[in-house]
Amino acid sequence: MDSSQFFDIAPYHWPALGTAMFCGTIIGLERQLRGKPVGIRTSCLIILGTYLFLATTLLLQGNLVDPSRVVGQIITGIGFLGAGVMLAKDGAVAGVTSAATIWVLAALGVMIASGHLLPTIKLAILVVIILYGVDFMEHHIKILGRGVHASVKSSLSKKGTDKLT
Repeated sequence: MDSSQFFDIAPYHWPALGTAMFCGTIIGLERQLRGKPVGIRTSCLIILGTYLFLATTLLLQGNLVDPSRVVGQIITGIGFLGAGVMLAKDGAVAGVTSAATIWVLAALGVMIASGHLLPTIKLAILVVIILYGVDFMEHHIKILGRGVHASVKSSLSKKGTDKLT
């Protein structure tokens, strides 16, 4: 086997895999550097897995093949994964942002499988801006830290579980 056969991943595409890895890395890096669940490994695997499931489905032929059903099942499966990172403790639910991040990661994988690589990268950057930017604003603009955000943050920080958002 020569090297060209080793690197041939047809019918899949290296640019799509690279996009999945890049997007998973930048989103996962933001989460990991801030000590949140769903770090680099998990983010990359969610996007990559979603891409592979849908890309494989799009390769299948026949009347019984319906890619929209696969997307629906991906959403359902990702919902279970997201539920696994959420916790309810003392009336507060933690990990919702991480669960939502998982949901968006799967959506990015669907976009990659659909061939929309550049928009996927742009939206992954937007996700990082949202994750970091809103947290930054909550820390620096008092009115954004009121209500449920104030009670949840103070409740969780007292218990040492503030890493689960």
